[in-house]
Amino acid sequence: MATDYYGLLGVDRSATPEEIKKAYRRLARELHPDVNPDPSAQERFKQVTTAYEVLSDPQKREVVDLGGDPLSANGGMGGGFGAGFAFSDIMDAFFGAGAAAGRGPRSRVRQGADALIRVELDLAETAFGATKEIAVDTAVACETCEGSGTAPGTSPVTCTSCQGRGEIQQVTRSFLGQVMTSRPCPECGGVGSTIPHPCPECRGEGRVRSRRQLKVKVPAGVEHGMRIRLAGEGEVGPGGGPPGDLYVEVHERPHAVLVRDGDDLHCTVSLPMTTAALGTTLSVETLDGVEEVSVRPGTQPGSELRLRARGVPHLRGTGRGDLIVHVDVLVPTRLDGEQEKLLRQLASLRGEEAPPSIEPASKGIFSRLRDAFQQ
Repeated sequence: MATDYYGLLGVDRSATPEEIKKAYRRLARELHPDVNPDPSAQERFKQVTTAYEVLSDPQKREVVDLGGDPLSANGGMGGGFGAGFAFSDIMDAFFGAGAAAGRGPRSRVRQGADALIRVELDLAETAFGATKEIAVDTAVACETCEGSGTAPGTSPVTCTSCQGRGEIQQVTRSFLGQVMTSRPCPECGGVGSTIPHPCPECRGEGRVRSRRQLKVKVPAGVEHGMRIRLAGEGEVGPGGGPPGDLYVEVHERPHAVLVRDGDDLHCTVSLPMTTAALGTTLSVETLDGVEEVSVRPGTQPGSELRLRARGVPHLRGTGRGDLIVHVDVLVPTRLDGEQEKLLRQLASLRGEEAPPSIEPASKGIFSRLRDAFQQ
């Protein structure tokens, strides 16, 4: 029978590594020989320590979870596969010889990451497009070593730990017998070679950070938050690898008069009550300059004046949005004697001296149905 390592520590089989560690510390404080001289406690302390050593090792714990004992001679499963059985034998049996072979060293040269930069633009620039020069801080290929990461006149050498394979193989004993596992070589990082004489400029990275100037063409009609992709202008990868892309995010500054809503523009003009009643001509600021707009006599509060094709050009397709002028009619709050007299005369002429009567609202469908049932 395999040893119940979980029972020795008093934890469930689903216990986390932290819970296993806490259980061991609690039992160790109780059973340590310096605290408890009882011989049975000393024996119990040894068992608890062994259980912790097994369950804190992921590979040994896996064997326990599969029903074996990693400390027995044959993995605690009766040696059914033989003492010299390796995991690679299983892979070869199912997929053919060489199926369990390592992946080999990985390349030192890797793809670079994408970069992001924000650019501030005025409304006119986002509407009609612009060419902006921006400063970009990214990793670029090291000119001293041309991306190789080695000092001039030197070159990488084969890793002595993995012999150029890029990985270290380790044989462990389990209920299957001997299992061979592979992991990246810690000496070379899995590339199979080391740089004994790194470049003094980039320290073996093959790239350095640098500021450069780029020109970005902003198309007409872009909106706040949109990103423009510049292929191959991002970060150069380790080992002088190909660069990623650069994304330029558009930030539109607020306009003093105009408010953008998609491809339409909005603005508000305030008219005195008399001007709205008599009509007038307004000078309205647009993206194309100041334009004259006629206000018809009797214009009501909340009216809209639409200027066709005076908005933002469509990003995809032809044409432009509109400019919508919202009219706000101002009612005077203070009148002098002469002004009040004139307004009263106007009210008399229009028959508006008496307060307006409140008329009932028109009946809705529910009111009409109620009246029909009451008849």
